Parts: sequence; structure tokens; C-alpha cells
Amino acid sequence: MAFSVKSKKSGKTYYLHTKEVKLKGDRKQRIYYFAGAESKGAIDAIPAGYETMENKKTGLPMLRKKKK
Repeated sequence: MAFSVKSKKSGKTYYLHTKEVKLKGDRKQRIYYFAGAESKGAIDAIPAGYETMENKKTGLPMLRKKKK
């Protein structure tokens, strides 16, 4: 079961996904994003050192590094 967050503003459920993208210079980077449906790339837990937050204007969930 993928990690999910329910938006306080809209009440919709969003699922955490990850994928590797290719940047300039053939560098690879792992990105994390929330989607409205659970699909390929869904992960079960938040990566270490991160926490979820909700954008106050849009109600969309986001990941951010934990504050010290």
C-alpha cells in the first residue's frame, strides 16, 4: 500500500511516488511527487529526513526536508 496523505483543504487523497529523471550532462536524480491515483512508482514510506506539508493556497501535499 502506497503512502497517502489526505488534503485538509479539498479532502482528496494523494499518493507518494518516485522516479529517476535524467538531467543535463546525463546526471540522474530521484524525484518524489504526489499523484491523485496510485500507479507505477508508488512507494510505501516517506524517505528518511523528509516530512509532508500542505500548500496553503492549493491544498496540494509536498515533501520538504525536516526542520531542525
